[in-house]
Amino acid sequence: MAKINIKIEGIPYEVEEGMTILEAAKSCGYDIPSLCTFNHGECNLGSCRVCLVEATGARGLVASCVYPVAEGMEVRISSPAAVDARRESVELLLSNHNKNCQQCEKNEYCELLHVAKLTGARDDAFAGMHSKTFTDRLAPGLVRDTSKCILCGRCVARCQNAHGLGILGFENRGFNTIVSPAENRSFSDSPCIQCGQCVNVCPTGALMEHSEIDKVDAAFKSGKHVIVQAAPAVRAALGEEFGYPVGTPVTGKMIAALRRLGFEKVYDVNFGADLTIMEEGTELLGRLQNGGTLPMITSCSPGWVNYAEYNYEDLLPHLSSCKSPHEMQGAILKSYWAEQKGIDPKDIFVVSVMPCVAKKFEKEREQLKVNGIPDVDAVITTRELAKMIKRSGIRFTALPEEEWDQDIMGDYSGAGVIFGVTGGVMEAALRTVYFKLTGKEKDSITFEEVRGHDAGIREASLDINGSTVNVAIASGMKSAKILLDESREGKSKYQFIEIMGCPGGCINGGGQPYVRPCFLPNEDDDIIDTYKEKRAKALYSEDERQTVRQSHNNPQIIELYDKFLEAPNSHKAHELLHTSYAGREGFN
Repeated sequence: MAKINIKIEGIPYEVEEGMTILEAAKSCGYDIPSLCTFNHGECNLGSCRVCLVEATGARGLVASCVYPVAEGMEVRISSPAAVDARRESVELLLSNHNKNCQQCEKNEYCELLHVAKLTGARDDAFAGMHSKTFTDRLAPGLVRDTSKCILCGRCVARCQNAHGLGILGFENRGFNTIVSPAENRSFSDSPCIQCGQCVNVCPTGALMEHSEIDKVDAAFKSGKHVIVQAAPAVRAALGEEFGYPVGTPVTGKMIAALRRLGFEKVYDVNFGADLTIMEEGTELLGRLQNGGTLPMITSCSPGWVNYAEYNYEDLLPHLSSCKSPHEMQGAILKSYWAEQKGIDPKDIFVVSVMPCVAKKFEKEREQLKVNGIPDVDAVITTRELAKMIKRSGIRFTALPEEEWDQDIMGDYSGAGVIFGVTGGVMEAALRTVYFKLTGKEKDSITFEEVRGHDAGIREASLDINGSTVNVAIASGMKSAKILLDESREGKSKYQFIEIMGCPGGCINGGGQPYVRPCFLPNEDDDIIDTYKEKRAKALYSEDERQTVRQSHNNPQIIELYDKFLEAPNSHKAHELLHTSYAGREGFN
């Protein structure tokens, strides 16, 4: 990239041509107050006007997030005109904003409040009418509150950039403008996949997950056996809520915190992941050997499953019939575990701690009930778990390292751990499929060909015992659509495809801690570009530390089949661990 010469506050600098003023200033050591601290093209409208600066060659003040640098440009950030303009921009945003900060779910993590402090914005500097507002609480996963929306457009861009969808857009004009699904519909009445990526980039509390903390509180009071299970990606990110650097695994402290919150048993969903691999790997082998529908596509990401039901009803037979890991584990808790403990399944309340907002929708599916009893009763996100820990006065950093409960279930393999990163389900499955096809373990346990941290498509051709298995991995529906259209057209060369709803996989789920440099202590400037890689590394490192790294070698999984399920894909296994899908009428 060519270099050009500019001046900032009278000091000469050499910066890359094509940068915006905001980017150039950051590279030179300046942090212009802005609402673009999470900018991967999600906030490219310059509509909030918070980052205004003076620049030669421009007519008046310019939004530094969208205005490009030019040779010889001189930029003034601290001029009285720029300082006053930034303050007034924030004051204008506040003038039409619901300022119930104490009750707001985004308390501590509101970027509008952050820039209000930076700019010295005055309360009620611009008093007047407020726009008519709407609150949508109908969807199981998401809540939308227009009284807190500042019309920045980040959510609109994220939905398009990650998924190629236009679920959210600008409705109406002028003072009546809102961001919403078409015709101001509820998320429940639109083809929204409930992934929560819009929540991750919203700077205020306008978009939030639908909290189920109250459900868990009520369960504790009910006298039921309240059991908790946590997904692998949670341990790779929860520490960020308590001051740990991104990518710090906090498994032991998380277990200790869950016990102190009052859960009767604390289990790892990695057990369910191992169980999923046994069922899914066997299903894949059956399709390969018996002329089944190929390519087979993974089904553990509920956001992706929602997308398929909305947009690719004709391809639903390609999806694995396996339930997702936490649903499988919930089903076992309310059958085999209940039987062994002598407890009525109706008296068991299963809570899943997930990095995912779509899991809240998933648990409501009628197909995921056995004899009318849901496999999972409540889903809380990583962020919700952090709230529960903080309100209970638990000092997370002072907790001891404790171990999962491992009576009947709870032991897990390294294969189960890596489910939380894109490519992890594929690698875990291949470790077992390789053994099933060859009768021996692969010399190098890892399948580096399928690893990666970013959204997009990866593919590999693997020679397993003389058979070529072509596989592909995609995360984010924008990438997945390419593979799906190939399958629809009969042009797919793959036998097995892994699809994750969120770009990067569960480590970047819609329920994970917010990644904002202003809210993350002791982090490098490159955190926005590397947070997914750092979280993924935490999971891969735990995989490497495990003695058992293949799902089929998990002794508790072996015992479960011997004593209860009989064999992978048995009749009993299908009753408890498999499901079905259906197109969503009106959206296809």
